[in-house]
Amino acid sequence: MSARKISNSASLQQAFTVQAREAHLSLSQDAVLIHKSGIEFRSPTPFSPWTEMTITLESPDEGRVNCAGVVIGCTGNKHTGYHVSMVFTNLSRQAQSRLSTMAAVSLR
Repeated sequence: MSARKISNSASLQQAFTVQAREAHLSLSQDAVLIHKSGIEFRSPTPFSPWTEMTITLESPDEGRVNCAGVVIGCTGNKHTGYHVSMVFTNLSRQAQSRLSTMAAVSLR
């Protein structure tokens, strides 16, 4: 699995939105890693494995990409925060293409 760290450049706007049934987070760019088939992020709140979530990624060039996925791991504690791993499910070809472009732009 390959990972791409999003730089602090203007490749993505200021925040990511993560929504689950009981949570709504706005995350900074440096708190997120985009993988080929998922995403990892730091969270102040824990998520149970198999929690279904929707993430909205925003880019000035690509616009918004809504990604549905499932939490596959959550480690950490309330003092240091939680490292959440999520795999995307049912991405459309358009969403896959836009996500790949976002990841490629962040490497510049």
